[in-house]
Amino acid sequence: MAKTQGNSGAQTGSSKKLDIKPEGKRLEEVKDTEIPSPRLQEFYYQNVVPALMKKFNYKSIMQVPRLEKICLNMGVGAATQDMKTLHASINEMELITGQRPTVRRAKKAISNFKLRAGMPIGCMVTLRRARMYEFLDRFINITAPRIRDFRGFNDKSFDGRGNYSLGIKEQIIFPEIDVDKVNRIGGLDICFVVKSSSDEETYALLKEFGFPFRKKD
Repeated sequence: MAKTQGNSGAQTGSSKKLDIKPEGKRLEEVKDTEIPSPRLQEFYYQNVVPALMKKFNYKSIMQVPRLEKICLNMGVGAATQDMKTLHASINEMELITGQRPTVRRAKKAISNFKLRAGMPIGCMVTLRRARMYEFLDRFINITAPRIRDFRGFNDKSFDGRGNYSLGIKEQIIFPEIDVDKVNRIGGLDICFVVKSSSDEETYALLKEFGFPFRKKD
């Protein structure tokens, strides 16, 4: 009789477990449409694309220039003497972009700079899709106005292939950086890689985004 009761109890317990239903939605039920897209990405499709198609008389939406990626590069020459400076720069770059950077190493040895081939001397990040638009939004509306004596970025820094590059002298202009925790002031390079056929199209694209170019005389 004791064995029979034990088996019936086990069956009752197992039946209770089967009756339990998971709370919330399953992973396969969550669609991409429920995740909001970046504000600047929606602005691109709703405002920038129609404006550029009208300005350049494009026949297809595929002809409209678009931002492919944003590359940030930070050189840390002091890393040859103290590796802690490189670790600090990597952490700062991660705070700025929200993505873990990759370490850049020297390609050749330079004895005058006490540099050996393969020595880590910098870090870089490549932003695409949602993170790219989020970074551009913060850079245009929050970061750029924090630059000291800012009068706009140079409109001549194009490479002839539709890409635009600029340099930042101080990383503390980014609001993600805590100035009290910074031991070294350093700069970084930012490259906006755009799929376009000319510098004029890239200029028009960035201008529609609200990029703060220097006013022409």
